[in-house]
Amino acid sequence: MHTCAKRFMMAAILLASPLWSQEVHHTDNANLLARFSYENSATQQENADRRVCMAVSRAGDYRILRLRDDGQTVLREGKMQAEQFKQLQDLLSASEFRALSGSHGGVIRSEAESFSAEISRVGDKAQRVQLLNADGGNPFPGSVNKIVDWLEHFQVKNGNSLDEAESADVCPSVGLRLLQPRVATNKQ
Repeated sequence: MHTCAKRFMMAAILLASPLWSQEVHHTDNANLLARFSYENSATQQENADRRVCMAVSRAGDYRILRLRDDGQTVLREGKMQAEQFKQLQDLLSASEFRALSGSHGGVIRSEAESFSAEISRVGDKAQRVQLLNADGGNPFPGSVNKIVDWLEHFQVKNGNSLDEAESADVCPSVGLRLLQPRVATNKQ
């Protein structure tokens, strides 16, 4: 019975995942341009980011949260340089990114990466995109890879530190989260 319950739960998650892939929602912050989250369960290099979340305003102000592989959390805020902001705007307006639909789900056997975005498009409506690349089986589209690369290489210039209380709305409000049970990190 326990195995049957696990299979049922996995089937329910996989069947529901297309419902999460792209939706239109209302956002409370009219000044918000976008929120992003990228998470990778695989350890790539020392001091790498396991998760990066960023909220960007229409004026180029940002708040960023980086969860390092060693467990350290870095929270910063500031104003983007004009070139950085223009690059982000170009990535968000790319037709390939704007046309994203569907779901990239799958069964995770060893590692996965997820991408979530909430982008204000018209007035107070937001487009939400959520993708999962399980074990490299469903690579992200090129437009998403460009945004992930931009996020990973974003350099904080003249930013200020934030405390955890100020970081509540940095990540997209709804999103896929990679959960890793304690047993998965047991190296016996």
